[in-house]
Amino acid sequence: MAAYNYRGRDADLSLVSGTMEAESPAAVIEQLVARGVVVVDVNAVRFVETQASAPSWWEKLQAPPIKDDDVILFTRQMHTLQRTAVPILRALAGLQESTGNRSFAEVLADVRYSLDQGRELSTALARHPAVFSVFYVAMVRVGEISGRMAEVFNRLFIHLEFEKDVRGQIRAALRYPTFVVIAIAVALVVLNMFVIPVFAGVFAGLNAKLPLITRILIGFSNFTVNWWPLLGAVGAGIWYALRTALRSVEGRYWWDRQKLRLPIVGDIVLKATLARFSRSFALASQSGIPVLQALTVVARTTDNAYISQHIENMRDGIERGDSLYRCAQATGVFTPVVMQMISVGEETGEMDTLLTEIAGMYERETAYSIKGLSAKIEPILLVLMAGLVLILALGIFMPMWSIGQAAMGRG
Repeated sequence: MAAYNYRGRDADLSLVSGTMEAESPAAVIEQLVARGVVVVDVNAVRFVETQASAPSWWEKLQAPPIKDDDVILFTRQMHTLQRTAVPILRALAGLQESTGNRSFAEVLADVRYSLDQGRELSTALARHPAVFSVFYVAMVRVGEISGRMAEVFNRLFIHLEFEKDVRGQIRAALRYPTFVVIAIAVALVVLNMFVIPVFAGVFAGLNAKLPLITRILIGFSNFTVNWWPLLGAVGAGIWYALRTALRSVEGRYWWDRQKLRLPIVGDIVLKATLARFSRSFALASQSGIPVLQALTVVARTTDNAYISQHIENMRDGIERGDSLYRCAQATGVFTPVVMQMISVGEETGEMDTLLTEIAGMYERETAYSIKGLSAKIEPILLVLMAGLVLILALGIFMPMWSIGQAAMGRG
């Protein structure tokens, strides 16, 4: 983001000025108008940072990691401090001194420094994307625009706790399948590198005619033993290429779209995304933010590039004069339940209430689906293991059995 100096006049016609970081001068004007400031002038400037020198790699290695619990506790404390009208700088100073995580204390120190330089809280938090997500920063910006910071931090606290519970449930559901997949992978490596070559030597000494599946297994084992460095390099190259591609704009859009189509987890991802959309849009609506501006903020909070693009398309359709229901229907990403609630909300003016109910419903369904995730994956793993055993039995043990039968017949 660039930094901009601005001048304007507030509702009392008093001259106001300062410095703000934003993506463009238009974004600066939009934020100032939301505060009731008539903008006179906006000019780009360059900040000269006076922060301390960056820590060395050894200091970074020794620094304790910032955990989700640190951000959740900070959010809860900010809600309490904002509700009691404690000044933001004094609140951050107290939280910096009381936190037990040195790394998080350094983050809060930088946030205080940014506020001293005239930046907004959302801009200061955005300087630490590894700690505060895009969703977190966007919701804080909603609180700044609407003047309901205490409520925003309370909503963020509820949302972060929900996400933490979801991640814990996913880890618990995938723990057993992960161990099984790792065990299968280790078994395949051991079989290809050590076991099958022994059987291949036995078969070669007997000059026996081997079935096709046995020859394929022995050939693959020989290839693995002779070319494992090349296989490792190719695997690392594929992993790096995929990681780089998925970090690009086009790659992330493609992957976020495919995640919604996955057979088992796609439905869970869709419900969690719709819950986030409903919760953030309801909060923006409750805060009195105009629909167009609310959709701009909500598009950044979904954490799914595919759905975010469709929300942007909704905003463009509303600008052309279409209703919210028609624009949402045209995207094709919302479920019939969401569409019905949006339609009723537009007719009754209870959009925020209905969307909050949708968010709660999808959050409960997401939690329920995650609990059954392990039960859905286990049959697939059993089939995979049965297939592996069948291939080994046909490829290795059946020839041994045939050779033994032939030897007994000759005896």
